[in-house]
Amino acid sequence: FLKLTTVFLTNPCKAIPLDFVFVIDSSRSIRSNDYEKVKTFIINLLQFLDIGHDATRVGLLQYGSVVQPEFSLNTYGSRAEVEQAVKNMEHLATGTMTGLAIQYTMETAFTEDHGARPLNMHIPRIAMIVTDGRPQDTVKEVAAEARKAGIQIFAIGVGRVDMKILKTIGSEPHSEHVHLVANFSQIEILLGFDDDSPQCRLSAAEDTCAEVDHGCEHICANLPDGHECRCRPGYDLNLDGKTCSVDVCQTLEHGCEHQCVANGSSYMCKCFEGFILAEDKRSCKKCHDGVMDLVFVIDGSKSLGPANFELVKQFVNSIVDSLDISRTGTHVGLIQYSTKVRTEFTLGQYVTGDSIKQAVGRMQYMGRGSRTGSALRHMFESSFSSREGGRPNPQQVTIVFTDGRSQDDVSEWASKAKSSGITIYALGIGKAIEQELREIASEPNEMYLYYAESFEKMGEITQKLKSRMCKGERRHLGEVKSLLQCMHVNTFFAKCQFIVWLSTAKI
Repeated sequence: FLKLTTVFLTNPCKAIPLDFVFVIDSSRSIRSNDYEKVKTFIINLLQFLDIGHDATRVGLLQYGSVVQPEFSLNTYGSRAEVEQAVKNMEHLATGTMTGLAIQYTMETAFTEDHGARPLNMHIPRIAMIVTDGRPQDTVKEVAAEARKAGIQIFAIGVGRVDMKILKTIGSEPHSEHVHLVANFSQIEILLGFDDDSPQCRLSAAEDTCAEVDHGCEHICANLPDGHECRCRPGYDLNLDGKTCSVDVCQTLEHGCEHQCVANGSSYMCKCFEGFILAEDKRSCKKCHDGVMDLVFVIDGSKSLGPANFELVKQFVNSIVDSLDISRTGTHVGLIQYSTKVRTEFTLGQYVTGDSIKQAVGRMQYMGRGSRTGSALRHMFESSFSSREGGRPNPQQVTIVFTDGRSQDDVSEWASKAKSSGITIYALGIGKAIEQELREIASEPNEMYLYYAESFEKMGEITQKLKSRMCKGERRHLGEVKSLLQCMHVNTFFAKCQFIVWLSTAKI
């Protein structure tokens, strides 16, 4: 029997339906013969699962620099079909974006559209993550969010994997959910109990719950090496490992459009990636309230490194997801700078979010010096021009991303751009210089300047920036409306000033 599954089976000898998703590291550090061993491990593990549309459903995705879904929970209804799909998998051999894979697992793989059964059916949702290296993105927050959403995560590390990272990913207790083996040849150790018998040996004589004073408030579950306490549906196990508290998200009509996050006896609503929380604090929306021409100015200097440059590309796509991109809506352009400045695509080039994200994905890392001033000059003189797709009426917005000191002056061209009406958001990471960021960003700095200590913490500022930009669009519309009032009403100039001030002050 598969000892990894004993943790979520009340009786390990009795099969129960599962929604089971494999999340497989397909990075370049895995050699071809080791990749085949992972496929063999998956196929052998499948022998212990009763696979079917009304039994256990199996999905699989692999990841490198991107996530590649192989099949969903509702794709196949038999073990033979799943095994053949696993055999047909091809090695990606790219990066190691584990956090991105966990996010996809939570937001897509375990949705009802992709075959997951409704939460009220209480079918265990299991994700098994197999990795051989250190993630190139942050995993702590997204793994915690996935576990909070009810996904039980097994983290399997092979080789020189940091055990701390595995514990950050895996569910509690770590002794059951987190496993590390020396190499891919030893991954088969995880199959079977420690004794010589392939059969399940848990019997009535080994009913630990009946023999000990377990103290479980709700349910005591026998395990081969002891027992554990569990809670009835709608409750969460407390830190003492014995008592249970109400999961308010399952017991109340919370009204959250996307996600409900319990916090003791209260809760808060959260939105999926690409959306922001609306004013009612329950529904989620994209930024449909305004139209702008947005130009990204992205640092491609050698101090970033290829892995972090991939994270920056993810950041750009995250912002794009939150905007209303269309021919008559928001337009997006992007320039990358290093020693030189390169226009990756202009404002008039793409008019859908998907086409923009595809263009971002094709960007090649420059990896040389850092001349932010030259990039600002190019943005000011060219990026918003009519020949590059700039429009006469929309708000002009620039997001400048940098991770270090510029090799030229930034103040002159930043000042000219802001004086011309361009709104500039300055994002600094790591060794970015505060004074330079202040010179680049629009005023007041507390609204337009963002900083994170490391690339792993970049996600912390992304949501704040998206929310601020959305509010910024509405503020701009209010200003324009007030100015039109001033132009069409025969009144004193002082009254016009007051109307504009009042419009912006309300925001």
